[in-house]
Amino acid sequence: MAISMTPAATERVRSFLQNRGKGLGLRLGVKTTGCSGLAYVLEFVDELNVDDEVFNIDDVNIIVDGKSLVHIDGTQLDFVKEGLNEGFKFTNPNAKGECGCGESFNV
Repeated sequence: MAISMTPAATERVRSFLQNRGKGLGLRLGVKTTGCSGLAYVLEFVDELNVDDEVFNIDDVNIIVDGKSLVHIDGTQLDFVKEGLNEGFKFTNPNAKGECGCGESFNV
């Protein structure tokens, strides 16, 4: 089981954590929502939970709970800038489809 990040995503997460001044890393998870069923969740982590997996990528920790890992195993996190828009992009080999707005996916 693995999660990966592009260099752009790694630098962006590192910058967020440095600006925040504390935290163990960034949690990548999923929640039930949207028209396709699941949506990605990113949040800072100050304490690990019992079922957390920690993926250290260039000294940046991505933390995933066991329930989410089933849906996002193999996902690559990227940070992209397109014109005036910028944000994280998820390349998930488990996703079978997305809703039209791109906010949710199904497996």
